[in-house]
Amino acid sequence: MAEKLLKPTQLETLRKTPGRHADGGGLFLEVRESRASVGEDAKPKPKAFAASWLVRMQAGGKRRDFGLGSLDKVPLATARDKRDAIREQFAAGIDPVLERKKAAGLPTFQKVAEQLHKERLKGWSNGKHRDQWIATLRTYAFPKMGAVAIDEVERGHILDVLTPIWLEKPETARRVKQRIGAVLDWAYGKGWREAEAPTRALAKALPKNDAGAGHFTALAYADMPGFMADLRNREGMGALALEALILTAARSGEIRLATWGELDLDAGLWSIPAARMKRKRAHVVPLSSAALAAFQRAKALRTDDADLVFPGLSPKKPLSDATLAAVLKRMGQDAVPHGFRSSFKDWAGEVGGFPNELSEAALAHAIANKAEAAYRRGDLLERRRVMMEAWARYCDGAAAGGNVVPMVAA
Repeated sequence: MAEKLLKPTQLETLRKTPGRHADGGGLFLEVRESRASVGEDAKPKPKAFAASWLVRMQAGGKRRDFGLGSLDKVPLATARDKRDAIREQFAAGIDPVLERKKAAGLPTFQKVAEQLHKERLKGWSNGKHRDQWIATLRTYAFPKMGAVAIDEVERGHILDVLTPIWLEKPETARRVKQRIGAVLDWAYGKGWREAEAPTRALAKALPKNDAGAGHFTALAYADMPGFMADLRNREGMGALALEALILTAARSGEIRLATWGELDLDAGLWSIPAARMKRKRAHVVPLSSAALAAFQRAKALRTDDADLVFPGLSPKKPLSDATLAAVLKRMGQDAVPHGFRSSFKDWAGEVGGFPNELSEAALAHAIANKAEAAYRRGDLLERRRVMMEAWARYCDGAAAGGNVVPMVAA
């Protein structure tokens, strides 16, 4: 049966239809839906779509995807001509993807990591985080994968780094995994890789760590944009509550027991009373535009007699913690709800470059250092608002390259 080819008259319709639309001979029109952004009025903006051409071939037992450019710049006839040229190269035993990579002279993993570290130096106010970030990669990653071209780094390279320390040094291994992911995602944003970090696929390949009692399994912050896109495609009060938990860096109980009386959506504030806080001190959370949008969606589902923001099956009973955990399980994640606080904390210091006292204030943690505690007598509300907005943008994929400019201490 002959392959069904695309017609020029179809393109305007297809460019708004997410998916891969085949034109035959390995040529596809790939359409992706951009994540809806939220304006200051907390209303979603119209959806946007990105349409581009790719050719899929097989070389040496491996699949090769070769991008041809966007639909806006490459018409159908030109895409077909490029596809035919690539097919001729493959028939002659030439892999166009590899040839393009060789011509580009792409840097090694080590060079990219050092370049990323240098770029972010000015954003880091915490010298310890700054030094440890690159030191862990020099110790564990560079000896095994530092000389690998950035576009050739695969899951196997990362496993070679992590497996020897995954059980012996679990916290160090987790940080190394996150930092490798940050480097690969940054390289993807630069156009040096055809895919983001394969960190989500590592969970099943790494051994279970049962010795980490007392530590909550966290999702690597590098995986947050993809995770949030998946989460927002899921329905149900549990998924919505989990999204709000992530965007506010709150504890599960704080979210599940939140009431409408605690929220001032006009001011973008959530005031949690002392009785519901772990340390028995009232806590005010500045809400990002994305967090506001989540609470607004919950408000649209509110029944007249429900005071709880995220009720369970009964309007007067809260969701259980098991409900949030079940959402993660259905998504194939090992992380637990509380672990997202660690994801936020790691992001704030390593990517956002925000000072420690700011992220600690957002988490409502006690400060052991008296000088730091004195500095933090005010709740740093407006600076925390900037940080939470940056966190929301990162989770949305808008700041995955770490180009947030934090407000640092005067």
